[in-house]
Amino acid sequence: MAPSSTAAPSSTLPTGEVRAKPRGGQRLQAWRERPWWPWAKRLVVLGFLAFVAVLLVSQARAIEWAQVFATMRAYPLRTLLVAAGLAALSHCIYASFDLVGRHYTGHRLPVPTVMAITFVSYAFNLNMGTIVGAVGMRVRLYSRLGLAPGQITRVVGISMLTNWLGYFLLAGLAFLLWPLALPDDWHLGRTALRALGAGLVAVAVAYLLACAFSRRREWTVRGHEIALPSLRVAFVQLALSCANWGVMGLAMFVLLQDRVPYPMALGVLLIGAVAGLMSRVPAGLGVLEAVFVALLAPPLTPTALIAAVLCYRAVYYWAPLAVAVVLYLAMEAQARRLAADGACASR
Repeated sequence: MAPSSTAAPSSTLPTGEVRAKPRGGQRLQAWRERPWWPWAKRLVVLGFLAFVAVLLVSQARAIEWAQVFATMRAYPLRTLLVAAGLAALSHCIYASFDLVGRHYTGHRLPVPTVMAITFVSYAFNLNMGTIVGAVGMRVRLYSRLGLAPGQITRVVGISMLTNWLGYFLLAGLAFLLWPLALPDDWHLGRTALRALGAGLVAVAVAYLLACAFSRRREWTVRGHEIALPSLRVAFVQLALSCANWGVMGLAMFVLLQDRVPYPMALGVLLIGAVAGLMSRVPAGLGVLEAVFVALLAPPLTPTALIAAVLCYRAVYYWAPLAVAVVLYLAMEAQARRLAADGACASR
């Protein structure tokens, strides 16, 4: 029987034409365009945060907090002062990261102003997260001083790259040369940890090689121009970042009172930094403590480890935040005063 001539044209395809199936990326994009997608993302994030919070609270209940606070009170004053001095040194090193961005973008804001903005943003970043600190504070303060959005984006980008470049190198070397004995439920043995370390070192070396030998120096990503810096600038980035992470590890080593080797203290701190970032808990609160307990108890007791991490938070997170709040309020007051003077002059 011949096909019916009344069949709908849309039900057939021309000879040789194949209906294209949506690819994975296209399906994901289609989901993102649906009205429920933003709410789904928020629910997933909130669910994860709730899970982390419940886990941390359950672990906190098992801690003898009276013993922890007694251990903290028993810390030698000299140890706390040395750790505080190392924390201050680390913050000063980090404050120079945006000077690389100043050279990279060519803006001419005064060096003390740039370092003050970087210090404030870093202190808020440590305690309140990347969106508030690393991005929000820089955008607000730099834009008030006349930097264009494109310049601010490049400054933030080069600063973040500087920070993680040294992390890759130091963490890679620590995992490769001094692999930690990880808990069995982490499902990552020493061989895998060494392989991860080699990969991290390779990333840092690849960046240096690209800065030295890449023929293509510029790209445009979402309307923003990205240019590779010179090899000299890349070495400065690497040196500053390694110095910063190294001093952070030294502060933690001092607070552990020489009871574990420095490479081990540094390695655990590096793992804890990423764990806190991935958890999305502000300041990684509870996450850093859990990592130290999981990796260093024994030989140290959980009480001693939590006391050491809380002292570290006091000198590296909370004390700099108090200074940063005062500095930020002073910068805001100065900006308002300058704006008022400019308005009066224009009348």
